[in-house]
Amino acid sequence: MFERFTNRAREVVRRARDEAGPDRVGSRHLLLALLADPDALATRVLATAGVPADDLRARVARHVHQGAVLGEADAAALRQIGIDLATIEARIDESFGPGALRRPVSPPRRGWWRRHAAGPFTPRAKKVLELSLREALHLRHRHVGTEHILLGLLREGDGTAAQVLHEAGVDLSDLRRRVEAAVRAVA
Repeated sequence: MFERFTNRAREVVRRARDEAGPDRVGSRHLLLALLADPDALATRVLATAGVPADDLRARVARHVHQGAVLGEADAAALRQIGIDLATIEARIDESFGPGALRRPVSPPRRGWWRRHAAGPFTPRAKKVLELSLREALHLRHRHVGTEHILLGLLREGDGTAAQVLHEAGVDLSDLRRRVEAAVRAVA
């Protein structure tokens, strides 16, 4: 599948694997890897859309910290009714120790490879990469670039990456149009 990927797009996949560490690569890792290359077309489109890379990185970190249970929109809704999650977390840390709310990291068990037998990618990340190839074909491109990976993330629409973009105030349909316009301008 990766034979059609440009060197830059392959670098995004490699970085995503680095971002994931021992975990499987998810959509958030692909987004973080896209953001790592400020010269990539996808990153430039995000910047011109008014979406700072640092803001997206911080939002992804909050999702990971909160265990992806509560997003920024949920935290904002709770704040409106007088519930401050930071205060609650601080009180729990005081009572039960630092990081009590974080999910425990279990050590590798025998048969670790079985959990990863499907490869280093989550089903959602695999779908994003498949959709990026479909986006390239739809645009009649013979290659898959960073812009196609971003289009795949947008088209998949349900992963952490799409949630983070939405929470950042990005209209996913508008961002799609911007990416497509940028692709036409470069061609």
